[in-house]
Amino acid sequence: MKSQGQHWCSSSDKNCKVSFREKLLIIDSNLGVQDVENLKFLCVGLVPNKKLEKSSSASDVFEHLLAEDLLSEEDPFFLAELLYIIRQKKLLQHLNYTKEEVEGLLPTRQRVSLFRNLLYELSEGIDSENLKDMIFLLKDSLPKTEMTSLSFLAFLEKQGKIDEDNLTCLEDLCKTVVPKLLRNIEKYKREKAVQIVTPPIDKEAESYQGEEELVSQTDVKTFLEALPRAAVYRMNRNHRGLCVIVNNHSFTSLKDRRGTHKDAEILSHVFQWLGFTVHIHNNVTKGEMEEVLQEQKCNPAHADGDCFVFCILTHGKFGAVYSSDEALIPIREIMSHFTALQCPRLAEKPKLFFIQACQGEEIQPSVSIEADALNPEQPPTSLQDSIPAEADFLLGLATVPGYVSFRHVEEGSWYIQSLCNHLKKLVPRHEDILSILTAVNNDVSRRVDKQGTKKQMPQPAFTLRKKLVFPVPLDALSL
Repeated sequence: MKSQGQHWCSSSDKNCKVSFREKLLIIDSNLGVQDVENLKFLCVGLVPNKKLEKSSSASDVFEHLLAEDLLSEEDPFFLAELLYIIRQKKLLQHLNYTKEEVEGLLPTRQRVSLFRNLLYELSEGIDSENLKDMIFLLKDSLPKTEMTSLSFLAFLEKQGKIDEDNLTCLEDLCKTVVPKLLRNIEKYKREKAVQIVTPPIDKEAESYQGEEELVSQTDVKTFLEALPRAAVYRMNRNHRGLCVIVNNHSFTSLKDRRGTHKDAEILSHVFQWLGFTVHIHNNVTKGEMEEVLQEQKCNPAHADGDCFVFCILTHGKFGAVYSSDEALIPIREIMSHFTALQCPRLAEKPKLFFIQACQGEEIQPSVSIEADALNPEQPPTSLQDSIPAEADFLLGLATVPGYVSFRHVEEGSWYIQSLCNHLKKLVPRHEDILSILTAVNNDVSRRVDKQGTKKQMPQPAFTLRKKLVFPVPLDALSL
């Protein structure tokens, strides 16, 4: 460990190349004992408490952030946010950020909760004399150990005396001892009342072979920022909703879709975890598809559900998917069964469609990679044409128009596997569905086949009016 304030090289020394972990160690060397406690406090709820309790240095905390995918060389913003909060702004240079850049990104990338920010602000406003008075008022319920203002507030939280929805004890203490801090609490209440969950990703996903993105990262960000405050879909009805999975493996003359069972299994697993009732239909003919659509359109269970999900795993070409008897069904026709007019029970509720099927010309696959495509008979038009012209729809396609999507014959498709893994990872972090799909885009766009010649770029299209944030399930999910 280096001595306090020591640097290994000057930031102006262009010949000095420092690895990311060395940069973290430099930051660690510039942080004191109280800084470490501050970092640990701000990471509560994001890093397991047991790990934080055992952390004795900033580098310990950084190690946990790396393990929890909260910190990486490609995206160090969360650490920049922490350093900004604890007023170590000079250290931002080691992460290639300025104070102004962090301030500009915080509205859309903030991870530390409003409640934790409030407690940290209050701790800074409680001096030693204020702390003695507060401890005196609660003497009977406090342990006989020396406390800082931060550990005092942490103890109140741990004992359940305060939480993000119950600040009565804190308000009483501030009213008696430090009345000026009541303004911080009122500010928190106002911000919490209009809080919306913001996307964590600001990296632009790679485009595929020069294909123009139909909905760019910038478009998604603009859409999210333009939403009215507190514009989040309701997710507290009697049940989450229904999830229908159409899984076509065998066809009349087309190649079998080996590995599709892996996609069906993981979709079922993840959406059950999210609270959905899942129905799987295998090798669905055109007639059977119409029966499924009619049954779901009239399903009375939609009345008490929050959301509706429809997944299709099959062969396809632009704007359409194949039934197992090889009838070509337009995606728009499938989705039109669930408009407000056709399905009133789903009116003003989010309707999500995820389709693993190619949308263009087939590329000759390698041994273990297959493409869900047929040769197209018409040039691509706009993906938005596949969505009904009304609100609350989202269409997630495995690939952009005109291109294939890939499926591993043993492990399942790149898109569906990534979608499910990111739902598992990001729903517990309260990310909205568009932010999750952006992360999926970024993940899948970076994958290549064994020869390094074939790539894929998923693409969402949507008419959502609000943010869709799935409640965090109580149980952990193992995939």
